[in-house]
Amino acid sequence: MGWTPLFLDMTDWHVLVIGAGEVGERRARRFLDADAQVIITGGRVSDDLKSKGALEKPLHQWEELVDWADLVVVASGDKALNQEIGEMSAGKLLNRADKPEYGNMIVPSSFFIGDVQICIFTQGKSPLMARQLRKKIQKVINQEDVLQLELQHFTREKLKGQLHNQKDRRQLLYQILDDEYIKKLLAEGNLLAAQERVAHIIELDSESKPTRSNEEIS
Repeated sequence: MGWTPLFLDMTDWHVLVIGAGEVGERRARRFLDADAQVIITGGRVSDDLKSKGALEKPLHQWEELVDWADLVVVASGDKALNQEIGEMSAGKLLNRADKPEYGNMIVPSSFFIGDVQICIFTQGKSPLMARQLRKKIQKVINQEDVLQLELQHFTREKLKGQLHNQKDRRQLLYQILDDEYIKKLLAEGNLLAAQERVAHIIELDSESKPTRSNEEIS
């Protein structure tokens, strides 16, 4: 199957999770954190998930719940039930925790470092290696990288108002990314001083070239 990574705005989507075990709870938590409406059936829902807004419904209602759902997550221990629900979910987004290849949506291992979200998908070959790779990535990305992300966002917002040529903006962004003094400030955790230096660099750059307001701002 031709898998491709996507990020979806799940706000107010209807998500049905079949199975309230470890996997089902993990999936439910993911979608609750994305502001989806989540119903869990096929087990006891933890108080923590209920406090996040998850609803618990009896398993015998699963057919009408499938109709309600935009996305169905199958994570029960009943193979026959999983297969039946999978077949009933044709035409919907379907995540099969037991047999991913029978569904059309994967929920990869993911984590945040600051505002950076990183997802790892091993084509289903090794969840263990996904965890090991996660640990390695977390060791490589440091505080300076996270602050550089914030600084680049700060820079882009300022450039949109002061420098209207896209090529010039990109060149300046690279200049700031490679600036050794800015790197030193970020390594020290001094984002405010780094922003002040960026503002100074932008001011000097804008004085050296005319503003071309007729070009597209992206």
